[in-house]
Amino acid sequence: MVSHATVIDDLRRWLERAVIGLNLCPFAKAVHTKGQIHYAVSAATDTETLRQDLINELNDLLAQEPSARDTTLLIAPQVLADFWDYNDFLGKADRVLRKMKLEGTVQIASFHPDFQFGGTDADDITNYTNRAPYPCLHLLREASIDRAVAAFPEAEMIFERNMQTLEALGQGGWDALGVGKSPDEVPPT
Repeated sequence: MVSHATVIDDLRRWLERAVIGLNLCPFAKAVHTKGQIHYAVSAATDTETLRQDLINELNDLLAQEPSARDTTLLIAPQVLADFWDYNDFLGKADRVLRKMKLEGTVQIASFHPDFQFGGTDADDITNYTNRAPYPCLHLLREASIDRAVAAFPEAEMIFERNMQTLEALGQGGWDALGVGKSPDEVPPT
């Protein structure tokens, strides 16, 4: 098992090298540079505990000013290793938003080590646009998204451009980024 600090280091490395380094999200660099991303590692080993952690992180995000915490990465290293289980959990996460009356206020973007878009093969390189070292729920303020999209011409083209970037990079190029999960740490004996 890896420590929370290692999980955060892995996510930060993925964010810096892949998301920002490949410009997969042109909005990520500003919040990263300003220190407005909160990394929350869930200790959950079941989906009910993760659901409660999601509620807590949504409340914590909204209790902060966007200038202090604009977005949260809720990382779940011990649960939802199977992508299809994770995908099912996204429906529960959306229900949490509805129940908390946060639709239109917060949106959840999904990242998983085995992320797979519908209609693609598991090894399709374009799936890597949403592949992170661990299952992760990205909690984004809608107002921040709206401001970023307004400042970015042709924001609707980001997805298409990302697929082209990854196709040009290829699997070898992705592997060379070194953005995977760190090996499990062995406690001293």
